[in-house]
Amino acid sequence: MQYRIDKKSGNKLSVLGFGCMRFPRGFGGIDMRKTEELVMRSIEGGVNYFDTAWIYSGSEEILGTIFEKNKVREKVYIATKLPVVLLKGPADFDKYFDQELKRLRTDYIDYYLMHMLTDMDQWSKLKSWGIESWLADKKKAGKIRQIAFSFHGSCDEFLKIVDDYDWEMCQIQYNYSDENFQAGVTGLRKAAKKMPVMIMEPLLGGKLANGLPKAAVEIFKKTNADLSPAGWALNWVWNQEEVTLLLSGMSDMAQLEENLRLADAAKLGMLSPEDIGVYKQALEVINSAYKIRCTGCNYCMPCPKGVNIPGCFAAYNTSFSIGFVAGMQQFVTSTGLMSERSGSPSLCVKCGKCESHCPQHLPIIKSLGMVQWRMEPFWLKLVGVCARAFLGKKRKR
Repeated sequence: MQYRIDKKSGNKLSVLGFGCMRFPRGFGGIDMRKTEELVMRSIEGGVNYFDTAWIYSGSEEILGTIFEKNKVREKVYIATKLPVVLLKGPADFDKYFDQELKRLRTDYIDYYLMHMLTDMDQWSKLKSWGIESWLADKKKAGKIRQIAFSFHGSCDEFLKIVDDYDWEMCQIQYNYSDENFQAGVTGLRKAAKKMPVMIMEPLLGGKLANGLPKAAVEIFKKTNADLSPAGWALNWVWNQEEVTLLLSGMSDMAQLEENLRLADAAKLGMLSPEDIGVYKQALEVINSAYKIRCTGCNYCMPCPKGVNIPGCFAAYNTSFSIGFVAGMQQFVTSTGLMSERSGSPSLCVKCGKCESHCPQHLPIIKSLGMVQWRMEPFWLKLVGVCARAFLGKKRKR
């Protein structure tokens, strides 16, 4: 196992972190036996960072039970998250945090994240509720070791959040197929100057492992028949010095063993110029299915109405190149469709500001209409309206 140093804390972290959202499941919930086997084998293989969350059903409880039973709590770092979208007010900070400590059977959290921030407004609301003093108190008491956030939104909003607080870690989505999606490479490089950066979705929910076009798979195989598409994807992330570790949601032993082998060889600068060229070839195949030729440069942002234009286009393209489900997942997270402040393309008022700034001279207004037609069917609009109304009602209480 290779390790990288968290320069904020000095923690020595395994480059492979265990994402605990996709524990193996059986009848009635998470399969305890299989999950314990995976967790303990990963620790044996050198993994020392485990990422869970309140909203990962059953994950915190299972993880806490396994760590306590096997007496390994002090050998690992636990990252879990405050469920921002569920909060009704400042009293909920302790409500959720205290229950998470009980679930995880620990008296402190190594990395505590504000979960799924999408824009500065969310963070500002938390600040108005006193989150900064609450975090300071928890840190002083030793109950939170490192203060962090995970992000799903536009690059502009990410940069604002990064600069607004003395964060000690952040977590972003990042992989070779969407280098300019959400925080993207710009956000990664900016954040890495201040804090460790953990990468989620390095395989785009498994799509870069098992959902690639056949022609793209052949390109990778022709170059190195011994390295799987998943291996190519993980190596691309590990190759970058700004990355502290990546999270993989391993749900069976074969996945874990492959990732342990890859993590054992994961080094900065491990890819040659020829290797980088292979990714470009594969991306040409993947991108050939793209309908909107957006490069994700973000010159069109910020939108006066809050539309996440690059995020909308990236999700739309993914729905064709990788699959509709993957695209829809990206669309819901990148637009914050279920949050109080949506970045939906339906908010576009056709002011034209975006088109005047686009270096590609794309017909952005027309393209947003295409995205809305494909990615916002009537039932999803209804769900989004209901979710926002529910969140707004909670906020007023």
